[in-house]
Amino acid sequence: MYCLLVRFRVLDEVAARRFDQLTATAVAEITANEQGTLVYATHRPQDEPLTRVFYEVYRDDEAFQAHEHAPHVIDFHARKAELLAGPAEVEVLTLGPFRGWPLA
Repeated sequence: MYCLLVRFRVLDEVAARRFDQLTATAVAEITANEQGTLVYATHRPQDEPLTRVFYEVYRDDEAFQAHEHAPHVIDFHARKAELLAGPAEVEVLTLGPFRGWPLA
């Protein structure tokens, strides 16, 4: 398993709406085309309207690399850059005990 927690901070409400639209498009493509992406969950913290948090779980490093090199992900990264207040904060996580999706 390869797990990430990614935090994005957008510039303003207009940027937030555009970022959310880009995210919805990317998630649809991920769902349709990435069998190795087990979880791709996007969140907005309740007290941080200009923050977005992504929780991502991949079958393995190979699945993560396939995700990162997919055309829809490359497009997402290119188009989101102008909407952000700074660089994304990325944490690679080690999966511990959990309840939820079946392991593939």
